Amino acid sequence: MNSALLFDFVVDKDNRTITIKREFDADLAMVWEAWTNPEILDKWYAPKPFRAETQTMDFREGGFWHYAMINPQDEKVGYSRYDYQKIEPQKTIVELRGFCDANGTVNPNFARTTATNDFREENGKTLVKIHAQYGSVETLEFIVKNGFIEGMSACFGNLDELLGNGKN
Repeated sequence: MNSALLFDFVVDKDNRTITIKREFDADLAMVWEAWTNPEILDKWYAPKPFRAETQTMDFREGGFWHYAMINPQDEKVGYSRYDYQKIEPQKTIVELRGFCDANGTVNPNFARTTATNDFREENGKTLVKIHAQYGSVETLEFIVKNGFIEGMSACFGNLDELLGNGKN
């Protein structure tokens, strides 16, 4: 990762939120495409040596992204589903996130998370702000305890490499 790029990660347990601000050395169109094209998402949205594999993606309000996490032995070890609540092209994606099964049925044992992803370009760089509101303190604590911060940092490093500006 290019250490000159902004990366801010704030966990607010009292309000059940995580806010991430991450800058990418690429224009808005490239970053938006990386967030909304399943072929590109699959290349960066998992910390190595894992990888993401899109099961289905319908990128529109009312649609959803269902993906599997694949381990180095090529086994599907978990699934997530992001339901798109609101999309403003190259500005905002609001999604309802949750763990699910292979069929996309959301796991009722984990409260879902509402995540707002805001995109803004300035001086040829794109700032992405992700504000996630967790449905319960238990879900927030589970996410943090199981490496969410480290995992997202690794994913963003993968995206830097795809955008052609990783320093790894």
